[in-house]
Amino acid sequence: MSKSPSLSTIVRTERGLSLAGTRITLYAIMDYLKLGWPTTLIQHWLNLDETQITDAFEYIALHQDEVEQEYQTVLQHARENRDYWEQRNQAKVQHIAKLHLSDEQKAIQAKIQARKAELGLK
Repeated sequence: MSKSPSLSTIVRTERGLSLAGTRITLYAIMDYLKLGWPTTLIQHWLNLDETQITDAFEYIALHQDEVEQEYQTVLQHARENRDYWEQRNQAKVQHIAKLHLSDEQKAIQAKIQARKAELGLK
């Protein structure tokens, strides 16, 4: 017979459902679960004790619909935030591209682009 998760282990904070005494949300744990990480690896990676990881998994299982709905909301907010900053940064890049650069600045920019290419970045 499985015990229910301790109410003191899972708490609601400004970040959402979290493990008490940590900054770890259940949504972070959901990320690893969806990636197929085994329980022991999640526990080790997040430095959780046996009670914390057990209570987190039991809470997720007992409140699956609620947690999944909140998780999807968190993912949507993250996408919106990422899109906002990508658009804002793109606008800055375009503005900088229009500026007249000195020969020294052009040389620095060329070095940066070469290094990005070496690293396989854009």
